[in-house]
Amino acid sequence: MSEKHDLDAPGTDGEQEGRHTAGAFDIRNFIGALLGLYGLILLAMGIFGDQSLDKTGGVNANLYAGIALVVVSAFFIGWARIKPIVVPEHVEPAGDDPTRPAPKRRSTGH
Repeated sequence: MSEKHDLDAPGTDGEQEGRHTAGAFDIRNFIGALLGLYGLILLAMGIFGDQSLDKTGGVNANLYAGIALVVVSAFFIGWARIKPIVVPEHVEPAGDDPTRPAPKRRSTGH
């Protein structure tokens, strides 16, 4: 019942030898890092800042929101580490696009 997708990294059977993963460019790492940064800021504000308990009904909202964001951040980063995205072997680097406004690549024999 468990289907294996081509983009999923294999488990411990060792068939990933020589395959390239997305690594730091995996979107889950960016999401986890941003949520973790916001979570740490809210956590620090909940511990050291003005808690404004009268505005939130007696709950330290910054503290609890910071803890939740740090937990979700750890989930995203752990998910990216446990099950990395494998880049297919048939993917070739993009060539020059004549409609692209960026500078053109130089030919290798100059």
